Amino acid sequence: MSQISDNHLNRFEELRNEIEQSLEELIASRINSGEVVELAGKMLLAGGKRLRPIMMFLAYELAGGKKPQELMSLAMGFEFLHTATLVHDDINDQATHRRGVPTIHTDYGLAKAIIAGDWLFVQGYALGGRYDQEIVTIIGNYCSEIAVSEFSQIDHVNNLRTTPEDYLNIVKGKTAGPFSGGCHAAAVIAGASEEDKIALSNYGMEIGIAYQLVDDLLDLKGDESIGKPRGSDVYEGKMTLPLIHSLTLLHGPNRERLAEIISNFSYDLFDELIELLEKSDSFTYTEILIQNHFDRAVKSLERFSDTDVRGHLFALSEYITKRKT
Repeated sequence: MSQISDNHLNRFEELRNEIEQSLEELIASRINSGEVVELAGKMLLAGGKRLRPIMMFLAYELAGGKKPQELMSLAMGFEFLHTATLVHDDINDQATHRRGVPTIHTDYGLAKAIIAGDWLFVQGYALGGRYDQEIVTIIGNYCSEIAVSEFSQIDHVNNLRTTPEDYLNIVKGKTAGPFSGGCHAAAVIAGASEEDKIALSNYGMEIGIAYQLVDDLLDLKGDESIGKPRGSDVYEGKMTLPLIHSLTLLHGPNRERLAEIISNFSYDLFDELIELLEKSDSFTYTEILIQNHFDRAVKSLERFSDTDVRGHLFALSEYITKRKT
């Protein structure tokens, strides 16, 4: 039974609106700087669930923070940094659309896309730099891990020997790290104890891993009406968890055929790919892992006494793991 009530959804929407307004105001204040701000701002404001900053505000409250406005610059900084990684990811993946609009490199060329991504990174760091050294260190560490993991993912493109451990290391650095870093930083701003900082950092890491596993499933079983063709990750050569699991479980002709499909994927092979993944129960296995990481995430919250805020984070965690987009 779902734990997501109208009260939770209203709280998420309230936070999202506050974050959106602050982002819009910041971009408007810089728009006279020229085309780089126009292009970067267009991508930043092109939608997005704002899950990371919403999670940061809830983590801040759970850790005892009483002045949420002191967190806004940091939350915006994390969203700038996240958008910067998307701009550069789209270049690496040769993606044509993001959030329903053409990617920057598609419309304006590679050079301008790289610079727009760099501008977003610089602004994100500048926003984070308003805080003390501990915050700057958290941001620096997780951004470094994103770069390391991005290189590792590139090295594992169409690598049929990619192990679950390889996959997990990439996900921890590239996807889960920003969730973890955001929750950790929010706890620092709230003046939390070391134990509470660790608990919220662990929460972010576990829910971030679950987030990526859900993405893996949506790439193969999601609704194409959201704007992303199914199988896009396979087409780009990304070794997602269902593929890795199926390669491990299948043997003989089935395993050989799966390897051939992955190595030479085209959309007319999609149905056959799904059949092989179902044969190895790889979707079910991924769903089990999602639940396991969800359980670990919410267990990290048990030490906190504020049941209302904890309930909001529990509901946000459920939303992340049950989402359809």
